[in-house]
Amino acid sequence: MKHGRGRSDDRAERDDRAERDDRAERIAEFIAPLRVEPGSKVDLAKDFDPAHKAGIKTKKDGQELLRSGVTLLADYQRRLAAQGTHGVLMCLQALDAGGKDGTIRHVMSGVNPQGVHVANFRVPSAEELGHDYLWRYVCHLPRRGEIGIFNRSHYEEVLVVRVHPEHLTRQRLPDQVLGKKIWRRRYREINGWERHLTDNGFRIVKLFLNLSKEEQRIRFLKRIDVPERNWKFSAADARERTWWDAYQTAFSEMLSATSTSWAPWYVAPADRKWFARVCAAAVLAHTLIDIDPRYPVIDDKSRHALEVEKQRLEDEAPADAAPDPHAARAAAAARRRKGDRGRAR
Repeated sequence: MKHGRGRSDDRAERDDRAERDDRAERIAEFIAPLRVEPGSKVDLAKDFDPAHKAGIKTKKDGQELLRSGVTLLADYQRRLAAQGTHGVLMCLQALDAGGKDGTIRHVMSGVNPQGVHVANFRVPSAEELGHDYLWRYVCHLPRRGEIGIFNRSHYEEVLVVRVHPEHLTRQRLPDQVLGKKIWRRRYREINGWERHLTDNGFRIVKLFLNLSKEEQRIRFLKRIDVPERNWKFSAADARERTWWDAYQTAFSEMLSATSTSWAPWYVAPADRKWFARVCAAAVLAHTLIDIDPRYPVIDDKSRHALEVEKQRLEDEAPADAAPDPHAARAAAAARRRKGDRGRAR
């Protein structure tokens, strides 16, 4: 049984490819200012504006962009799961009240929850502290065909642990590995681990939600003022503002040392939550478009078996029903499109 392609099929494929290329180019242009160039030295306060919104005039416009992005992500997530050869790991980092939870909730709202796994990393357990510092993150990596999200990630090990080095005591490290060189070594180890993952088909998306100190203060106050948000307020989080400058230094050095060609960092302005979500959707979509996952194509033998089963199902159709309703609708839609093109000429 032969199944040839017609001119209309070839034309549709070319049109789809042109549309994908155009969309990919527009997304790449949008996220380019967010990317930390590998090898560059970052000064977070000078190089990235938390209030930037890339010329998007209104929140309504941004929400419309986000809806389009969510639709795109849903399509590519289905392809990723069907192909089953690549996995995607998205690492979200931010200071407290930076909007990580809301970003995950909004950006991933349209995808199949069976294909997305979120891991939240809090204070390490006794079991986790009994292993090396990357062990607990390895345990939550996505499988092929999945998108994994780290809400906080292995970068906590060079951020909060660096700002509060007393946490190193709980990790029970040998004395000879402690000292100022420990952070440089961890940068190298993290880069090597991420290179290992990408070499094995797992793409890494790293996004830092860049929040200003004043916007963080306002969000903490809102958690106190609005009763429904009281549960989100933590006095410990608010007191952490005492180390604001130390965190800015730690973030700057981390971005400088670990933005690589295989796993670059993107810094999303986060003073406007809606814009940070648009950025997250765009960066994730850019990665999926670059992977370009495809639905598997079956061989001729499998195609013949499908046709046999199709004929059997069509033979079971009631007298007053179309043998294949889906095919009938598709044919009618094709005729309408052909008529529209004819009238346009």
